[in-house]
Amino acid sequence: MAEPVAPPLSGVKAAASTIESTAAKPDVSEKVHPPRASRPPRPNYRHIHRFPLPVNVHHVPSVIPHNPLSIISVALSYLTFLVSPPRQEILSAYFDSATSSVHVSDEKTIRALWEMGFFGKGSLSRSEPTWLEQEKKRRGLMGGSTVEEATRKRRAERRQLKLERARHEKLAVEERLRAEAAARENGASHGLLVDEAADAPAISVEKFSVKRAMEAKFLERRQQAMQNRETAQLVDSTNSLSSPFENQGPLPISTTPIQNLDDELDLDIFDNEEHLQLSNEEAFFLVYALGALRIVDRTTNVAIPTPSLLNTLRRHSYYPPRPEGGPLKVDDPFMISYAVYHHFRSLGWVVRSGVKFGTDYLLYNRGPVFSHAEFAVIIIPSYSHEFWSSTEDLKKHATEKQSRSWWWLHCVNRVQAQVKKSLVICYVDVPPPAGRPADVGADLNRYRIREFLLRRWVPNRTRD
Repeated sequence: MAEPVAPPLSGVKAAASTIESTAAKPDVSEKVHPPRASRPPRPNYRHIHRFPLPVNVHHVPSVIPHNPLSIISVALSYLTFLVSPPRQEILSAYFDSATSSVHVSDEKTIRALWEMGFFGKGSLSRSEPTWLEQEKKRRGLMGGSTVEEATRKRRAERRQLKLERARHEKLAVEERLRAEAAARENGASHGLLVDEAADAPAISVEKFSVKRAMEAKFLERRQQAMQNRETAQLVDSTNSLSSPFENQGPLPISTTPIQNLDDELDLDIFDNEEHLQLSNEEAFFLVYALGALRIVDRTTNVAIPTPSLLNTLRRHSYYPPRPEGGPLKVDDPFMISYAVYHHFRSLGWVVRSGVKFGTDYLLYNRGPVFSHAEFAVIIIPSYSHEFWSSTEDLKKHATEKQSRSWWWLHCVNRVQAQVKKSLVICYVDVPPPAGRPADVGADLNRYRIREFLLRRWVPNRTRD
């Protein structure tokens, strides 16, 4: 009886051998990378700054014309708000006469003012009040590096890059000078002579390279001086620590166990030493326009009424501050600046101080955490009313207040063009003095604002 013939296994054996050879052969393309340190997740700024202003907004149901029940729903909503109105939380701050600014020390109020409208500036931070978080990161209590450390590292890398570039240019200049000296010694200097038109760029490049070489030498000296200073400070600190114990014998060893060390040295707990500093325009906008802030007197702890607060801020807009009870003018610096601040805030812009770029205000579309400022505002009072030209003294006063030099405007415009911002010249028409004191709204309504956009014209870039 014939035995059954098994099917051929050559293909299976070939496949198995191929798999074994593939498994035995190391994969050169796959490299083992070291694990990367996980970065902390970026904050969700859209959710954090979802409210544009620190006010509570309650939505009313929409009215549908062909649905009569929608009218009943709206009426019930209004009745509910009238019977039991929602509670509006009013934030608190105090006026500091020494700095002529408004301070906020409550952490909850600080976060509310910054997250809802970007009001104020941290006293120990560049913009957002994050001193406590940065201090915890610096002490190692939180993961990640601080913004100041990243800035310091970036500046050091940039300085080192400039130093290396200047050093390479210095070596190139020295090599070229040696080659020219060797050529002159060999009598081949005539081969290096070129036309004057071709030699002029070379001379300028050589002068530029010599300047970079001098810069490299200066940077080397400064870096060496900094290293010597750090070494001297380290030696002095070491000597000061070791000098009291040089002439003493061995200290006795205490056998008493150390207990409650955490209670004596608790470095993890420290107070927040930062406060939020509001400008006078921001504070008055929150008090008068929004009603979301009340400013108290630091001595009596009583809220300052709005008319009294306006007079106080107007007096403190001068330096030194005007005495209390003195006459106030319609062209006070605070009235001019607040009229512009209120104007742009009412249009939906986020208004911040522009002192960093030599202007009065910066205008952000949504806020500084989303994008850079698009516009920079310069405030100029305008005395176009016929009252300011009625007498010679008023003419002289108006001329002194609104006169600006052409080179001042050129400098400011050049700075804004360098930082990719458009300059807005904001003229504020100053009204004549009122006969009798009116309310705050009537006084502000007398000011008129005119805006002009100014851009620097460069012939090589704007030919159209």
